[in-house]
Amino acid sequence: MSREVYYDVIRKPVITEKSTIASENNQVVFKVAPDANKTIIKEAVEALFDVKVKAVNTLVRKGKAKRFRGVAGKQNDEKKAVVTLEDGHSIDVTTGL
Repeated sequence: MSREVYYDVIRKPVITEKSTIASENNQVVFKVAPDANKTIIKEAVEALFDVKVKAVNTLVRKGKAKRFRGVAGKQNDEKKAVVTLEDGHSIDVTTGL
């Protein structure tokens, strides 16, 4: 696959307090494409960041129902991937992609 396809799979890193704590355990959290599977996510992370991936766990956060100025709406669903890296490998997401 080309690098452009990998950038379509890996949307952006998630930088929260919980993901920062997970980074101490050699884990990185990314927002990914909704149709991406674990194999494609692993391949994309290894190609883009030149690291070795140990495991990939995925989750889908369902969109919440919200109201804005009296108008009902719904947030989009989002898929996240928690990528566990092999020992000796790391990704610093705070510097940008």
